[in-house]
Amino acid sequence: MASLVPGTLSPTRSVPPHIARPEYVGKPLPTPYAGSDVQSAETIEKMRVAGRIAARALAEVGDAVKPGITTDELDRIGHEFLCDHGAYPSTLGYKGYPKSLCTSVNEVICHGIPDSTVLNDGDIVNIDITAYIDGVHGDNNATFEVGEVSEEAHLLVERTREALDRAIKAVRPGRQINVIGRVIESYARRFGYGVVRVFTGHGISTSFHSGLIIPHYDDPRANALLEPGMTFTIEPMLTLGTIEHRMWEDNWTAVTADGRLTAQFEHMMVVTEDGVELLTIP
Repeated sequence: MASLVPGTLSPTRSVPPHIARPEYVGKPLPTPYAGSDVQSAETIEKMRVAGRIAARALAEVGDAVKPGITTDELDRIGHEFLCDHGAYPSTLGYKGYPKSLCTSVNEVICHGIPDSTVLNDGDIVNIDITAYIDGVHGDNNATFEVGEVSEEAHLLVERTREALDRAIKAVRPGRQINVIGRVIESYARRFGYGVVRVFTGHGISTSFHSGLIIPHYDDPRANALLEPGMTFTIEPMLTLGTIEHRMWEDNWTAVTADGRLTAQFEHMMVVTEDGVELLTIP
């Protein structure tokens, strides 16, 4: 499988003027979040709506994944779905990001920019899409197989999905945040997979990234307690080889340093009184 190279970017897609923009659009950086990690019932209900739209957008884009399609076409599908449902694509204009979702192909760990790249039979591609509506964000991603993939690639995808599922089941109020990474890392090690450390899950609500960090490895520093009403993402990135990465010149696309495959899955959730509720459900 040949190493991925950057393609050609299409012009920036427009968003209808009646759709509200996040505060960071048109600015180099977002305003730092100063609120609580615990959200009100009203904010959580809004996040259910945003999460549902994001989950449906992800499914819509995922259905279009096939050999011969470009990642830019996937971006168009996701962009139009969000706009048609009154949502702004959260990534568009976030710290200057030029597109409405991320397409991370094969060795791309995360933040791949959709362009003229054509998906080929045997590729895997992660679609990361976020909806902003009514003042809150809904964030999720999934890795899709393109045509017939190798058993090695298929198992990586399925086991990464399972790692996320196991981490979600570990979320309980009163537990330390590092239980999430401990579960992911212990499962990944059974198969010799690497767990990326540089990129993490994050707090989310009215802010795309609130500052709350959710490591996907057993980090003893992540000892804050999970509390009912906390909202965040879990989005493990597993690799077939090294967890080290290098950045493309676009300063967004992070690829595995050894060029081997990587997969990722993500849900947004809220801690409840007795467990967790997923907010990114279609």
